[in-house]
Amino acid sequence: MDKADIKRIVKDEGVQILRLMFVDVIGRLKGLNVTVSEMDRVLDEGVAFDGSSIEGFVRIEESDLIAAPDLSTFRVFPFESGGLKSAMFICDVLHPDGRPLESDPRRVLRRMIDKAATAGFDTVNFGPELEYFYFANDRDPTPIDSSGYFDLLPLDASVDARKKTLSVLQSMGIQMEASHHEVAPSQHEIDYRYGPAMKMADAVILSKVIVKEVARRNGLYASFMPKPIATENGSGMHVHQSLFNNGVNTFYSPDEAYNLSTIGQQYVAGLLRHSKEITAVTNQWINSYKRLVPGYEAPANICWGRRNRTALVRVPAFKEGKSSSCRVEYRAPDSAANPYLAFAVMLGAGLAGIENGYVLPAAIEDDTYRMSPEALASHAIESLPGDLFGATLEASKSALVRETLGEELANKFLANKFEECDRYRLQVTDYELRTYLPVL
Repeated sequence: MDKADIKRIVKDEGVQILRLMFVDVIGRLKGLNVTVSEMDRVLDEGVAFDGSSIEGFVRIEESDLIAAPDLSTFRVFPFESGGLKSAMFICDVLHPDGRPLESDPRRVLRRMIDKAATAGFDTVNFGPELEYFYFANDRDPTPIDSSGYFDLLPLDASVDARKKTLSVLQSMGIQMEASHHEVAPSQHEIDYRYGPAMKMADAVILSKVIVKEVARRNGLYASFMPKPIATENGSGMHVHQSLFNNGVNTFYSPDEAYNLSTIGQQYVAGLLRHSKEITAVTNQWINSYKRLVPGYEAPANICWGRRNRTALVRVPAFKEGKSSSCRVEYRAPDSAANPYLAFAVMLGAGLAGIENGYVLPAAIEDDTYRMSPEALASHAIESLPGDLFGATLEASKSALVRETLGEELANKFLANKFEECDRYRLQVTDYELRTYLPVL
């Protein structure tokens, strides 16, 4: 889509407001609105804003930044606000002289996609599965249904909201393979058809906006909190991944076990070897580690398999003759991650495996949740970090994380996470009061 196409659609649709969106270092959506009368300037030059107030961008003496719209992300927004119709762009963030901002998460992912191209992979395909909950409000995480995995009935308000969400996303050109009720009550999932990594990261960001807005319009609150209900499964974002070159899936081999080529095996080995280091990025909140515990269908142990849903990496089966569907699934990330940074570190880990020729360990098909410590040790199965502090320590020592994120963004991200750990450490929780106050 070029500038002429955009101008024509804006005129035909009666768009009055242009919404320019970008994310900060931890993935929170930011943006500004301009009137359509500014469209020529916006398309040609972008819009200046004060970056010093955005988490992890620049210091106050370097505050001037530019939000430059990526024309390929243009969409007419499906909801009117204040009676005004709007359209949106996802933006790249630039310095005033046109240089990409080092701390822009989109730049980080784009740089890793370019690295993959240099290594001989012209297309990086990702396919996320986005899980979330519907509640009555943002204060009480009480389920509003008692349904379970793939249940179609009862047809309650949450099912209606999910169907409306899918309709809106489809109208905005986002391709999905499926949606369904998840295992936990009030929990739902949207599965995206795989596509180029940047396009899919943009789709995750946009989908969160639509999910929450449709929920609000249906009297509900949608939450991407990783573990809002202590006794139920948390919300993950499993990410399917494959590398193509000249239209050929380089992960596929008709002659190897699991039909996984040497390149695919090395990519999985990279994900496994660097998993501890990247977990602070794929699971970046204190609450994320309440999900990564045995028994709740979230991977805590570092291993891989095919049918093993307790494994960190899975190689899903696919139909004969569908070699393009050969892929690997990384199961640790949660839906509250910054998708640009999460996709970047997963890709970085996989490429490291290919570049360095990592050898893939044997597959584990047993339920690792039921293994004894001795059995886990005999298979050399380690665990992901148990909390955000431990994960951030691992990331801070990781050359791969610093190389992938860039030194400047890595320092800002790690500082943010250590600060969050300090804030949490100072809290006195209800659990502590119930457990210790009566007896100590």
